[in-house]
Amino acid sequence: MLERFRAGASRLLTPIALFLNRHGVSPDLVTAVGTAVVMLAALICYPMGWLWQGSLVIAVFVLADMIDGLMAKLSGTASKWGAFLDSSLDRLGDGAIFGGLLLYFAYERDAPIWAGITLAALVMGQLTSYVRARAESLGFEANGGLAARADRILIVLLATFLEGLGVPWTLEIAMTFLAVAGLVTVAQRSRSVYRQAKAP
Repeated sequence: MLERFRAGASRLLTPIALFLNRHGVSPDLVTAVGTAVVMLAALICYPMGWLWQGSLVIAVFVLADMIDGLMAKLSGTASKWGAFLDSSLDRLGDGAIFGGLLLYFAYERDAPIWAGITLAALVMGQLTSYVRARAESLGFEANGGLAARADRILIVLLATFLEGLGVPWTLEIAMTFLAVAGLVTVAQRSRSVYRQAKAP
């Protein structure tokens, strides 16, 4: 859903990417630093109950996920290694965000049921990305679906931010939706691959 806004976001972030390129900053470094900060913020702030604070920090550094690609494109240094590193570290960042919220439910809220639902949302999100990667490695397309990565991150950060401001049930609703949406997305992508594989 949010992929349609990527072009507009790229135009807004281009000046930052050009600035970093002029000062000799490596796109790979931006990827690594952005992921490291996201992981630290998620695994420290969320389990401590600092929900809106952690979400603000993560939201800022999630932008590194787009800036590094822009930097590589503008400088002509885009490579398969950069794409591999970016995708791999995305999984670490996502795991830290949902893992931090799982710890929040388990220890700060003493709510094992919601911790389990958060775990389900994490697993289905990771499986969504795996299904696409595996399909592409076999020469098929498996894009789209109900909950792509950008959608998942936006939903979880917005819900966590609102929960931190005292809006009740936003995080529980978001985790339930993401667990179900992830399952639906995996089914949609698997069905698409099946049709391509069985096509004459």
